[in-house]
Amino acid sequence: MSDGHAVRAEGLEKRYGDKRALDGFDLAVREGTVHGLLGPNGAGKTTAVRILSTLIRLDGGRAEVAGLDVARQAREVRARIGLTGQYAAVDEVLTGRQNLEMFGRLFHLGGGRARARAVELLEQFDLTDAADRGVGKYSGGMRRRLDLAASMILAPAVLFLDEPTTGLDPRSRGEVWDSVRALVASGTTVLLTTQYLEEADKLASRITVIDRGRAIADDTPDGLKNLVGGDRIEVVVAERADIPRAVKVVARVCEGEPEADEDASRVHAPVTDRVAALTEVARTLQDEGVAVEDIGLRRPSLDDVFLRLTGHRTDRTGTPEKEAVAA
Repeated sequence: MSDGHAVRAEGLEKRYGDKRALDGFDLAVREGTVHGLLGPNGAGKTTAVRILSTLIRLDGGRAEVAGLDVARQAREVRARIGLTGQYAAVDEVLTGRQNLEMFGRLFHLGGGRARARAVELLEQFDLTDAADRGVGKYSGGMRRRLDLAASMILAPAVLFLDEPTTGLDPRSRGEVWDSVRALVASGTTVLLTTQYLEEADKLASRITVIDRGRAIADDTPDGLKNLVGGDRIEVVVAERADIPRAVKVVARVCEGEPEADEDASRVHAPVTDRVAALTEVARTLQDEGVAVEDIGLRRPSLDDVFLRLTGHRTDRTGTPEKEAVAA
């Protein structure tokens, strides 16, 4: 079932009483890529990751990870994967080096190999200078990178990252992103669940959107954005009374039907010839004497896609997913 895919799920089902956490969920993650899994709170993201990482059993369907069946070959699957949850699992009393050596011993590497692997990972994740410092003194980004390093003790073929940057500041989040890119460059496949749409846009080569336990879209980030109509031109007029005239100008220049947002004094419409349309609209508005506060081209965002597909925007504060019985 793998055919070049590191993860493949078909018709996954998971029930908690009369609640369906997964209801025929499908997923295909190509080897050596970052694949994003997006969805609102309670959509089933964490449940899917827990099934694929053998933490809970599926009730229906089938899934393979690294070419192994998660139901029949759970032990073998665990030897090929890494998992990083929403919160760092490292010990804050120990140093970074001690943490990694401890994880190595837990994975039965033996003392010498555990020490050597800790040195390799500290260098790989740019933590060598802080290796002998207590983790309690690490920044959020450093602690998260150490957590990623711990999940890579056995150099897994597949790494599951369940909202890995929740609560981090932008700088720390960027540090984690760099570490994830380095992992993929070395051959690891990453399945990333996140509510930060910017994170999925920057890291993932393909994204699956899940809602109510089902995959409702699966495409590249650009492919998903095209679902909401491609590039748009936006005009914000200085006077709300000029909105009708701005609508007429935009309608003459742009291919699609303009839309007006009177509360924001904004007119927007889809375009194909982006630069030419922007230049013509700006010139014509000036000729018509329409005062403009702002004018520009805007690409759809994943937030626009999310709104179109699910009916609401994601929680961009990064609040951890609470799947209640679905977790």
